[in-house]
Amino acid sequence: MFDAFGMSALVVAIAEIGDKTQLLAIVLAAKYRKPVPIILGILAATLANHALAAGAGYYVAAWLTGQAFRIAVGVAFVVMAGWALIPDKADDGAASRRYDGVFLTTLIAFFFVEIGDKTQIATSLLAARYHDVLVVTAGTTIGMMIANIPAVLFGEAITKVVPLHVVRIAAAVLFAAIGIWVIVGAVG
Repeated sequence: MFDAFGMSALVVAIAEIGDKTQLLAIVLAAKYRKPVPIILGILAATLANHALAAGAGYYVAAWLTGQAFRIAVGVAFVVMAGWALIPDKADDGAASRRYDGVFLTTLIAFFFVEIGDKTQIATSLLAARYHDVLVVTAGTTIGMMIANIPAVLFGEAITKVVPLHVVRIAAAVLFAAIGIWVIVGAVG
């Protein structure tokens, strides 16, 4: 049991470093400056997403190898790049800064951004390898939290030095580069 849990936590913590969801954690921390609901949103989204991925196991891993799916993921990244450049209108209102609004925003964003991500694929493969959905889900969730809690805390601090529009541009460039890379890899 420790092998499945430890390996799952280690693989996902390492895979998450510099990943798009870690960047999302920084952007959310910079925007909302409320680390507790962001961390809880990441936890809830990761539990849900990784439980589904582990439950699907090797079926999901086999499905994600198709060229059409990889191209769709690449296009989604490019679309996310454009979306990252658009300033949120929620900056003008206090409602989006409420605890529950920040939590729900984080929960929804993390759940969908994690779909097709390398950590989700790793979770599927680990569940297929260890045949233990609960232990693998717990391990991969801990791995995500190990990587993302510092990102949330650091993201809140960095906004005092780096303006949000710079973070938004950096996120857009990164998402576009990943999208193009995925499309080129799928076609080539």
